[in-house]
Amino acid sequence: MHDVVIVGAGPVGLFLACELGLAGCSVLVLEREPQPQSPFKAEPFGMRGLSGASVGAFYRRGLLPQLLSASGMSEDPGAPTASPLRGAGHFAGMMLDPARIDVDSLPYWLPSPAPRSLRTHLEAVETVLSERASGLGVDIRYGVAVTDVTQNERGAVAHAGGHTYPARWLVGCDGGRSTVRKLAGFPFEGTEPQFTGYSMQVTVAVPEKLDFGFHLTPQGMYLRLLPGHLAMMDFDGGAFDRSRQPTLDHLQSVLRRVSGTDVTLSEVQLATTFTDRAMQATTYRQGRVLLAGDAAHIHSPLGGQGLNLGIGDAMNLGWKLAATVRGHAPQGLLDTYTRERRPVGAAVLDWSRAQVAVMRPGPYAQAVQGVVRDLIGTRDGTTYVFERISGAWIRYDLGGEHPLVGRDAPDLHLEDGSRLGDLMGDGRGVVLDFSAEQSLRPAAKNRESRLRYVAGAARNDLGLGAVLVRPDGVVVWADGRTPDRPAFEAAVSEWFGDPES
Repeated sequence: MHDVVIVGAGPVGLFLACELGLAGCSVLVLEREPQPQSPFKAEPFGMRGLSGASVGAFYRRGLLPQLLSASGMSEDPGAPTASPLRGAGHFAGMMLDPARIDVDSLPYWLPSPAPRSLRTHLEAVETVLSERASGLGVDIRYGVAVTDVTQNERGAVAHAGGHTYPARWLVGCDGGRSTVRKLAGFPFEGTEPQFTGYSMQVTVAVPEKLDFGFHLTPQGMYLRLLPGHLAMMDFDGGAFDRSRQPTLDHLQSVLRRVSGTDVTLSEVQLATTFTDRAMQATTYRQGRVLLAGDAAHIHSPLGGQGLNLGIGDAMNLGWKLAATVRGHAPQGLLDTYTRERRPVGAAVLDWSRAQVAVMRPGPYAQAVQGVVRDLIGTRDGTTYVFERISGAWIRYDLGGEHPLVGRDAPDLHLEDGSRLGDLMGDGRGVVLDFSAEQSLRPAAKNRESRLRYVAGAARNDLGLGAVLVRPDGVVVWADGRTPDRPAFEAAVSEWFGDPES
């Protein structure tokens, strides 16, 4: 029996496997596809934008150099970025101007080796994560399609091909049409689609008829970023999606209508469809079965939020599930996974719906487009949208008076040259104590297998005397120049359990 069986070897399942393996759990990953390679994971179909929060997750686990290399980036990851930007993003195809982003207003942002965004592709992400997972002893098996899931109070079992795979816990990371979600009976609620989207590699007879970039039109939207690769959204209520294979004639007809041109397609190499259906599980845990990534929530790919949302799920769940497996989790720790991540998922679904509403054909949506363009043209408007895209807006409701509590920790830089991100590679939480008294040391030291204590001055301590950071990089306690020791000890017990015997 494994500690955890993960169904799905995409980025979310692999990231979760790495987190659990890092904590010493025995992990088995089952993937229905016979091999990891797919044309839909490589460029151009697999291109994705990682937000600052997602890049930060790789950075904190020591995976940033590998990710940059696999993504074709050559810069030195050890050099802190002077700007948080590497690509500002868009809202419903309306591009942000990086020069209008008020970097100084971003909450608790400090320069870091981790850029605030990174353009990559799924193949690169999965290659980095699968190599790390295998190095941590994770067993990844391809060509295993799960057909049933059963559970009791002691564990769960995945059934596939006449074989059973028992585990203490089972996590569905098997995508938007999750088999685990359906078999385990998770309620899945939301809104039906407004459009069918198309992504295609084609040969265009006269490509100059289609301009590069995003283009909102009276009939929808089309996108041309690379030669031969096109995407478009046709507001047909999602009727065409997966109903039949898109032919050259069909794709050309839709493209002409959406683009308002007489463009001609002479060949289709590869094409796929998608919709903006927005659905979410009402809970992310039922007994011994949990969900993460697209298995827990689906929405339009506009803005590239899906991968980032899933990595956030995996980062949040990993250390909590590991603590539960190893028997030192405080009471109710695993329940905080749904409590913290489901509101974030709901907000992303609404962000997606808002973009779809702005894109809809007709004079009303076009009028709203004009208003949104004006707002994005302002410094405050651009900064607001960038905060949403980058993940800087996320703050869990964890109580506590300090405004940093519940947020992603800034990459605090100590006088000895080390950074917070450098201290988190082993998956433990971190206490940074900048005070002269070092009165917090005893409470941290008696939990050394779960919590790293570091004392010393910082080059920019943001007015903090000390800060307590969970393994997922979230601040759970912070205080001023003279830390409140009883409050700190209460926070340590709440998140890291009882002292070690």
